[in-house]
Amino acid sequence: MKKYEKLQLLKDSGVIAVVRRPPFDQAVLITDALVAGGVQALEITVDTDRAFELITLLKDRYKDRVLVGAGTVLNAEVAMTAIEAGADFIFSPILDEETVKVTIRSNCISIPGVMTPTEIVTGYQYGADMLKIFPGSSLGVNYIKELSAPLGHIPMMPTGGVTLENVGQFIKAGAVAVGLGGSLIDKKAVEEEQYDVITSRAQQFIKEIQKARE
Repeated sequence: MKKYEKLQLLKDSGVIAVVRRPPFDQAVLITDALVAGGVQALEITVDTDRAFELITLLKDRYKDRVLVGAGTVLNAEVAMTAIEAGADFIFSPILDEETVKVTIRSNCISIPGVMTPTEIVTGYQYGADMLKIFPGSSLGVNYIKELSAPLGHIPMMPTGGVTLENVGQFIKAGAVAVGLGGSLIDKKAVEEEQYDVITSRAQQFIKEIQKARE
């Protein structure tokens, strides 16, 4: 799949599921539940046990049906390790120029974390494909709406604090997608191995995003 096709898949789905430190023996069960619910982009945070092995495993499992990327990437070295493991995208909580440029040179999707308008424009100038507005819970829906007026040409996605109650508002405010962690992957459901709960939650989020786009 070409990079522009991967980007379109990500935007169409509207969700990146943030899979942070799952028990390794449950990781595939969690991601299968997410995919069954309509999620087409999975972020494996690099602080996860055997994260790069998991990225390779999941990419082999889902092929081009699902994007698998690395999250919490803080530098270019870690980005390259993830890309070599098969990552489709690099998700960061910060804006690091070399990480963005290494990712772009590798024909991989770059999504660095930013907060201010200056950081957003700078990241876009570096070549980032999309900007992660972080932390979404602190900045809120109105922040995205206000940014979209002068910077609507730059694809933005909030992460952190996105819930079923506000995800539609974020989309209507101008977000092209959202990053979802704890609000999507219920910790109790994982502990009790109730994967159908995760599938149902994913379906609900996808439905709310589709409604907001109509």
